[in-house]
Amino acid sequence: MRIASVVLLTLALVPSWTGTIPRQILGKHPNVTARQVPLRAGDPQDRRVGALTYLGGVQLTSRDRAFGGFSALRIEGDRFTLLSDFGSVVRFRMGADWQVTEPEFLSLPGGPGTGWEKRDRDSESLAVDPATGRLWVGFERANAIWRYSADFRAAERHVRPRAMAKWPNASGPEAMVRLRSGAFLVFSEGARNRKRREIGFDAIRFAGDPTVHPDRGFHFRYLPPKGYAPTDVVELADGRLLMLHRAASLRKGFTAILSVIEPEAIRPGAIVQGREIARLADDVIHDNYEALAVTHEKDATILWLASDDNQMWIEQSLLLKFRLDLPPAGGR
Repeated sequence: MRIASVVLLTLALVPSWTGTIPRQILGKHPNVTARQVPLRAGDPQDRRVGALTYLGGVQLTSRDRAFGGFSALRIEGDRFTLLSDFGSVVRFRMGADWQVTEPEFLSLPGGPGTGWEKRDRDSESLAVDPATGRLWVGFERANAIWRYSADFRAAERHVRPRAMAKWPNASGPEAMVRLRSGAFLVFSEGARNRKRREIGFDAIRFAGDPTVHPDRGFHFRYLPPKGYAPTDVVELADGRLLMLHRAASLRKGFTAILSVIEPEAIRPGAIVQGREIARLADDVIHDNYEALAVTHEKDATILWLASDDNQMWIEQSLLLKFRLDLPPAGGR
């Protein structure tokens, strides 16, 4: 397992590997299978981790060899959309029985480069306008943002913002969210050097659609928990932000931290930090979590996590459901 961990971390985290991988494209016969998984294998009845209550989850598999690598997630009712870092889209329905129906495989209709290599479609983040259904995708390596139609069938606009031009090659727009105000927040996954890492990673607040007005907004910096990098972000109903972070080590493998960020902390030039609310490590099921989504059921806020299996047998494509148990804004 130690050798496997070395291989895993090398392939998953070293940019020279991920940049030269041929792009894998999903086939024309979509199939997805879901197998339920416990939060803790040793104690299936224990459903608490920090401010989260586990409501269930599944491991997703497919006979298609291009399946997996999920880096972003969208949920509308019982319809799930998973975006992979190969520019592939997997959609399906799933109800309370955790069974997958109506699977559909798509490819992004456009993106940076020709699309023959992974780096041409290294799609890492996703934002949506709930009113129009329009979708925005952040592409690592190209440091670009593309806008698509609501059904992912057409590319509408794209931009490489000057503000993101110097972001590290393999640490581009890893986390992105469209706020209810219409503003966008985009977070880099890394820093150009150790000194800059110590004062936080690059982040931008765009005043509106970045593909229309890429120069309107301001810079700030985000300081994640030590040893972690941001991988996704969502806005809660009260305006607070929930950030997902990922770390990897030979001893613990992949672990994740969820933090709450107060919206008023995001100001021009600020160094922003969150407050940890949950950690997925040790005996809690953990993997390379890169995708986050929020839904609501009656008065409950529901949090969904999905993992990127890097299309490697020692990782999994997990989709987990939690109830978020946070005190009201301003409480602790």
